[in-house]
Amino acid sequence: MTAVVVVGQVARDLVLTVPNMPDEGGSVPVRSRQELLGGKGANQAVACRQLEAAVELIGVVGDDPPGRTAVGQAGADGIGVDGVVRRVGAPTALLVDIVESGGVRRLFEDVDERVLLTAGDVRRSEDVLRAADSVLVQLQQPAQAVSVALEIAAAGGALVATDGAPADSRTRELVLRCAAVVRADSKETEALIGWKPRDLAQTIEAAQALVEAGPRIAALAVPTGGNVVAWAEGHIVLPLLDDDPVDPTGAGDAFVAALVIGLLRKEDAQTAGWMAAAAAAQVVRTAGGRPRLDLSELYLAARRGEAIDG
Repeated sequence: MTAVVVVGQVARDLVLTVPNMPDEGGSVPVRSRQELLGGKGANQAVACRQLEAAVELIGVVGDDPPGRTAVGQAGADGIGVDGVVRRVGAPTALLVDIVESGGVRRLFEDVDERVLLTAGDVRRSEDVLRAADSVLVQLQQPAQAVSVALEIAAAGGALVATDGAPADSRTRELVLRCAAVVRADSKETEALIGWKPRDLAQTIEAAQALVEAGPRIAALAVPTGGNVVAWAEGHIVLPLLDDDPVDPTGAGDAFVAALVIGLLRKEDAQTAGWMAAAAAAQVVRTAGGRPRLDLSELYLAARRGEAIDG
């Protein structure tokens, strides 16, 4: 079974669905409430596990009841949690996702600095990183932790994928040198190439520039909607496959996970890209960022997308 390691955030995710936001001083009833394992790292780890990979998670929670619950939920999902640090005295990160009718989302993040990864946290999982087939690194974590993860993963020969914007120029150089797959939105792309794409044509140009700079595949969100996946021989424009989303939370995480799993299964970049678009579409159909993915459904969706595109 393919071994994937995810380096990133682990959190408690509180999802509230409401008809609309209240006016100042007002209130509205909550239609539904979910308390989930969340955070970008956990979401990607769950997605990879649902797509039939063996997964290890490297992140930090507090040594508190929400942290113990999060680790227990990850373990119940079949994810290895030996790399999840329980930080004494720190509160586990809390993400509050408020979803209005029509797919309007507001996210409130309570993330104490103590539940961010350190270089030491990453090094304690060095053997796991070196043995992985693929390592997914979220660049939202501190630069030192990200740098150590990238260097160890690349030295071990893993397919390295990054998500987000590098914190500084050194991290940027490491991303371009170590990552085979780079995922970013338009703002994050600016940190990678020095300018911000504003439309589809510029996003294609930016993706091609990233591939020329080192990564094998660049997957960039288009500011006006959809995604571009580029590789040395070409690119594909992927539309949003769900035009009536319930909640956009977690779409990017599912996209990254499915793209990497497709590549690990020896699919070409075009097929893996369609799988990623289909995974994002599945996640936005329900409130909350927790994925509910099925590998066979992604393959079917990818074949339909390629047929339409062709």
